[in-house]
Amino acid sequence: MDIKDIRADFPILSDERYIYFDNAATSQRPRQVLEAVADFYKTTNANPLRGLYEWSVGATEAYEKARVKVAQFLNAESETEIVFTRNATEAINLVAYSYGLYNLHEGDEIVISIMEHHSNILPWQMVAEKTGAVLKYMEYDEKLEFSDEELSKITDKTKLVAVTYVSNVLGVTNPIRKIAKLAHEKGAVVVVDGAQSTPHKKVDVRDIDADFYAFSGHKMLAPMGIGALYAKKKLLEDMPPFLTGGEMIELVTRDSATYAEVPHKFEAGTVNAGDAVGLAAAIDYINDVGFDFIEAQEKKLTALTLSAFKDIPYVTLYGAEEAERHSGIVTFNIEGCHPHDVSSVLDSEHICIRAGHHCAQPLLKYIGVNATARASMYFYNTEEEVERFVEGLKRVRGWLGYDV
Repeated sequence: MDIKDIRADFPILSDERYIYFDNAATSQRPRQVLEAVADFYKTTNANPLRGLYEWSVGATEAYEKARVKVAQFLNAESETEIVFTRNATEAINLVAYSYGLYNLHEGDEIVISIMEHHSNILPWQMVAEKTGAVLKYMEYDEKLEFSDEELSKITDKTKLVAVTYVSNVLGVTNPIRKIAKLAHEKGAVVVVDGAQSTPHKKVDVRDIDADFYAFSGHKMLAPMGIGALYAKKKLLEDMPPFLTGGEMIELVTRDSATYAEVPHKFEAGTVNAGDAVGLAAAIDYINDVGFDFIEAQEKKLTALTLSAFKDIPYVTLYGAEEAERHSGIVTFNIEGCHPHDVSSVLDSEHICIRAGHHCAQPLLKYIGVNATARASMYFYNTEEEVERFVEGLKRVRGWLGYDV
């Protein structure tokens, strides 16, 4: 594919002064997604699921087609296993409140990894506090892998394992199939944070055997405020609703209610149909580009970056030496420079990167730092942008008063 043609689809990238390397936080949107959302509001805007008139029926159809699109994208068995949420954070909280609080008890164990984003830590801290369950962490070794000893923390007492598919700091891909197999052998369910994996690799929820899988649309070309939870249907059917109100019911009396079938039981109130349509358009765009191209482009850009880092003695890289293990994420520090200063200096040259703890403070403490800088690339980024970024890095210490 021609990278120039791809970039032409992204209006914000037409301003070539800017280099956007914060894709792990949120991606940019192609015109196909922007137009799909605008077209929904221009031609089909009505409250889905509620009206019997043409516009409302059309809105409902568009919303449910988006659900089917997500199910196919993840290879779910049925679209009824897809619950629309605002983002991965809300999806994981849904599992914590509707499954965790009702199925975990004192003495049970929750196992998570040290790599987790706060969104896959705080909900389980809450569940542990309220139920008396014990929260345990698996720690990785020098190869960025979980040893058999660490995996053995999944025991007969384990009732839930929550793990990220791809680390938002290290970029490493975790062995979800292996972890799920071990968890299921012990009778535990598996919650996968797919926020960083879904934009970058083909995900098959049945192949990895996830019980729950959460992702955000805004990291994969879709609008902010739309995401989804995949869950095995039997689990959803047995779970109480996360929120209550309009549209998630069959019958309401003065004293009781009968809830709607899944997945609508978990989608209270007016749904975000416009952005669901945008998510469907984003999936179409990603499918057209293809994950082979996406992964190859990210590997090429990462390899170029890592190779350049070897010639900069004051740069410390966090993560694997192999470019293919980074999923486009390059996390680093510059000796003597706070990451916020690094980001600010690069911003003066219109280079956008992330700086801070990346909502992964336990991981950074494990690494031994308080903050890092992070450049994260996507398939629409270019080699020329990497070269400008590297040249900008070489000037940072000089800007901050060091002899370089």
